[in-house]
Amino acid sequence: MTVARLADQTRGADGQICKFFSFFQGACCHLEGMLVPLFSMGRSMPQLEFRWTSWLRALKAPEIKKSAPLGEDSGLTAWCAESSKSLGLHELARKVRVSWNPRMQTTAGRAWWPDRAIELNPKLKDCESEQLWRTLKHELAHLVAYERYGRRHIDPHGMEWQTACNDLGIPGEQPFHNLPFKRRTMRRNHAYVCSNCLSVIHRVRPIKRTVACYSCCRKFNHGVYDNRFRLVKQRI
Repeated sequence: MTVARLADQTRGADGQICKFFSFFQGACCHLEGMLVPLFSMGRSMPQLEFRWTSWLRALKAPEIKKSAPLGEDSGLTAWCAESSKSLGLHELARKVRVSWNPRMQTTAGRAWWPDRAIELNPKLKDCESEQLWRTLKHELAHLVAYERYGRRHIDPHGMEWQTACNDLGIPGEQPFHNLPFKRRTMRRNHAYVCSNCLSVIHRVRPIKRTVACYSCCRKFNHGVYDNRFRLVKQRI
């Protein structure tokens, strides 16, 4: 029986039900129903029993698949997840992510907490594989240390981190690397001179606020700004 016929049969019984049927007749969205008796206030009236799952499924928004972050390395991520799981850190194993950051210049790697993310310098791909894995373990050790000790403040390269390095197979790891990563050189096209000591300060970008020579202010005015030592832009 269609929705239109059900609306016609109940038109004289109850005006509210007529409006109800008319609304769904215009919507026309996967409704399936049948008349069942409902006894209310000593009389019977027709009522619809709907199976909501059919039309809710039609209205459900499609799931959007999240794409992997830019530069994420699934292989290194899987290795970190397995290593974390072997140490009993299941939350870290579930959330850890490893990616390549092309913006890195001299830094070999970086660990982010509580994001549980590791960023690596793409220049490591040109180094020996031993350097890549050592850097990865170095950064993972940071996450392991923070995972074990929660949010309590610890030394980034303290005993907690050193213990994590031992667990990951890199005992005696040094806090800083000695890889030959060259820093990008930038021309300093802006120069500023102090009218008192005549010292020149070179900058990559222009100074947009009023500043003074720090050495002169500290020497003659207890480190407080003094307009006498204001830096003046000089043409190069």
